Amino acid sequence: MDDLRGIDLNLIVVLDAILTERNLTRAGEAIGLTQPAVSGAAAKLRKLLDDPILIRTGRTSELTPKARALQPVVHEAVTEIGRTLNLRPLFDPRTTARQFRLTASDYALAFMAAPLLEVLEQEAPNVSVEFAPLNNLGPIDLLREDVAIASSARDVPGKRQALFSDTMVCVVRQGHPSLRDGALSLDALATLPYVQVNFADGVVMYADDALSAAGVTPRVARSVPGFLPVPFAVAGTDMFGFVPARLAEMYAPSLGLVTAAIPVQLPVLIESAFWHPSRTSDPALQWLLGILRQVAERVEFAADAEAGAL
Repeated sequence: MDDLRGIDLNLIVVLDAILTERNLTRAGEAIGLTQPAVSGAAAKLRKLLDDPILIRTGRTSELTPKARALQPVVHEAVTEIGRTLNLRPLFDPRTTARQFRLTASDYALAFMAAPLLEVLEQEAPNVSVEFAPLNNLGPIDLLREDVAIASSARDVPGKRQALFSDTMVCVVRQGHPSLRDGALSLDALATLPYVQVNFADGVVMYADDALSAAGVTPRVARSVPGFLPVPFAVAGTDMFGFVPARLAEMYAPSLGLVTAAIPVQLPVLIESAFWHPSRTSDPALQWLLGILRQVAERVEFAADAEAGAL
């Protein structure tokens, strides 16, 4: 293949970064993609171009002759695409029928989806949102998403904006035999069966880090792909688990759960919006981020609003 007609826009962006950086890791950092995502795109590009693109020479990599010839063409193509996109008409939420793709954890969706749809109904009635779960997706490809909502501690390349925070709490069933004055000891945390949250390979949860720092290796009895299953897994058993406080407040009364004090300091959970750097100037994305901030304020201060209404 000697032209770029068979390469989609996302691959052209990756190709430009690889040709410029001559290194897959640095290319990913430049465009906000993880190394595995860049490696996958590079494999597709090698097949499409029938060329290795990079040749290892000692401890560095050099472009193949074909890649060197393509470099100015690819860079010009990316530049022209950018100019074209910048000529788009101003985004009008009242008339647009744009569909956004939003990927988020089960916890974020549980508290943000309903108020988000309510705000969109009022301000942009023709806009639609495709929700996708973040659980077990592994590396997040921001070229495929408009916005991803995840913990700020998660290693997501790209731009970010903090939305709302929550505290992590330990949940057990009411009347748990290991509770002493409403608390679990370090020995109890090390011996009781534990419900572990596992979003994706290589993603270590706050609670697991905190337990490890305290010298506790919990006895994992069950692994679940998000926060929402934890209260249901713990209910009626001698297991314990960790969830954001808002989630505990939502389910504890109906499931017969209580929050237990523990001698371990748990960090604050901060949920953030992530997006690809190349889309920062997109007026539609900036509008959506503004809407997400509005919704996040509702989530953050919901308890205060309810108390004021009483």
